[in-house]
Amino acid sequence: MEYYGKRSLFTFIDEEKRAIQSPSHRLSFKSHQHTSEQDVQFSPSRPSAQAPSLYSLVPSPSPGSPWTLSPLQTPSPSVLYHCVASLHRHEGVVYSIATSRGMVFTGSGSSRIRAWRQADCIERGYLKASRGDVRAIVAYGNTLFSSHKDQKVRIWNITNLDNFRAKKVATLPKKGPFLMFNSKSCQQHKERVSCMAYYHAEGLLYTGSWDKYVKAWRISDSRCVDSFLAHEDVVNAIVVNQDDGCLFTCSSDASIKIWRRVYGHSSHTLTMTLRFQPSPQNALAISTSLSSCFLYSGSSDGFINFWEKENFSGRYNHGGFLQGHRFAVLCLVALEKLVFSGSEDTTIRVWRREEGSCFHECLAVLDAHRGPVRCLAAVLEIEKVVMGFMVYSAGLDKTFKVWRVKVLPDEKKACLDGADRRSRLKIKTDHEYEMSPVLSPSWVEKKLHNNDPFH
Repeated sequence: MEYYGKRSLFTFIDEEKRAIQSPSHRLSFKSHQHTSEQDVQFSPSRPSAQAPSLYSLVPSPSPGSPWTLSPLQTPSPSVLYHCVASLHRHEGVVYSIATSRGMVFTGSGSSRIRAWRQADCIERGYLKASRGDVRAIVAYGNTLFSSHKDQKVRIWNITNLDNFRAKKVATLPKKGPFLMFNSKSCQQHKERVSCMAYYHAEGLLYTGSWDKYVKAWRISDSRCVDSFLAHEDVVNAIVVNQDDGCLFTCSSDASIKIWRRVYGHSSHTLTMTLRFQPSPQNALAISTSLSSCFLYSGSSDGFINFWEKENFSGRYNHGGFLQGHRFAVLCLVALEKLVFSGSEDTTIRVWRREEGSCFHECLAVLDAHRGPVRCLAAVLEIEKVVMGFMVYSAGLDKTFKVWRVKVLPDEKKACLDGADRRSRLKIKTDHEYEMSPVLSPSWVEKKLHNNDPFH
C-alpha cells in the first residue's frame, strides 16, 4: 500500500443535487446473522509470516465468529471489525448521522429524523418536521440541530432518552414582527444548508450552504451574528476546533479556509487558505490532543490531505496525503489517533496516525456498501487495553450500517534505521505530481455550464 505517491484517476458524482424528495418510510432492521454476502463482504484473513509476537497472543476468530481480523500486514495494531446491523430504506437515502448520549440520529429525504439506541440500534422514536430533506444534523448533549429543504435550521430539545421525548424549541432564522409577510428573511440562506458545526464554549452554530455563504448563529437568542461569503463554490463541510474556536471550511472550489472571530466582535476574518490539490474538497475532520492538532480533508480525487498545526505560530503546515481510495472521499471522522474515511468507491478505510509523527497507515478496509458511502459517525466504546469503536455509515445504496471496530494493543516495534524511515515517509515534491486528473463527465458538464474553469 502506498500512502504517498502520484495522483490516481477519480470520478465525482453529483448525486445530491439530483436527489428528489421521497416519501417517509420506516427502516427495516436486519441483524448480522441474516445479512447476506452481497450485503457485507469481508477480506479473508491472512496468516502472518513474521515471527511470533504480541499478535500471536490474540486468538484468531473462530470459523463461526462474526469478527474479521484485518489482513493488512503492517507494524501497526491489528484491527477486528464486525457488521452489527444493516438497515435498509426502501426509498430515499440517509444523508446525515449524529451521535449524542447513547443515541444515534439519522436524517434522510423524508420529514422524519429517526433516533436509535447506540448499543443495539433499536429505534427509539422520531422527530417530524413540516419540511423534510434533512441534509445535515448536529447533536450536542440534549440539543439536536437539523437543516431542511426550506433553507432553515430547526433546534430540538431531547428531554427523555429512555422513552424518547423531543420538542422543537426554535427555528433559524426566527420569524420576527417585520418578517411576518416576507417569504424569506435577509438572514436566511438563499440555497440549501449543506453542513453545520457547533462551537460548544460560545454557543455558536455555524451553517454552510450551496449559496457559498457561512453564517454564525447565537443559540441563546436565535440570532444570526455574522454572515460572510466564504468560497467561490458550494460549501461542503465545516468543522470547529473546540480548543480555540478556529473555524475551517472547504468547498468545491478546491480550497480549505481557516477563519477566526475578531477579538471582541462577532465578525470573522480569513486567516489562511489551504489549496494543495486542484480538486473539490468534500469533507473535513479535526483531531486534537494536548500535544498536537491535525486537520484532514477528503477530496474528489480519492486523496486525504492532512495539515499539522505548529504549536508556536499556530500555522497549519501540509504534512502529506493518504492514498488508498480509488474514487472521491465523501466523509471523514477523526477520533483519538484513528481516521475513518468513506468513499465513492463503496469502502470505509481505517487509518492510524503514529504517535509523535506524521506517519499514517491503513489498518483495515471495510467493504461497506454497494454504493458511495455518504456519511459517517463514530463513538469510542472501550477505552482500555483494547480500544473499541462504534462506527455508523450510510450509503447511496439506501442502507444504514453499524460496525464494531476493535484496535488491539501496539506491538513493541524494532527501531527503524533512518534510511528506512525516510523511505516510508517520503513525500513527492510538487513537480512530481500529475496536474491533469481525469474528471467525470457530469462534473465537467457542471463546470462548463457554470462557466467556471477548473482551479
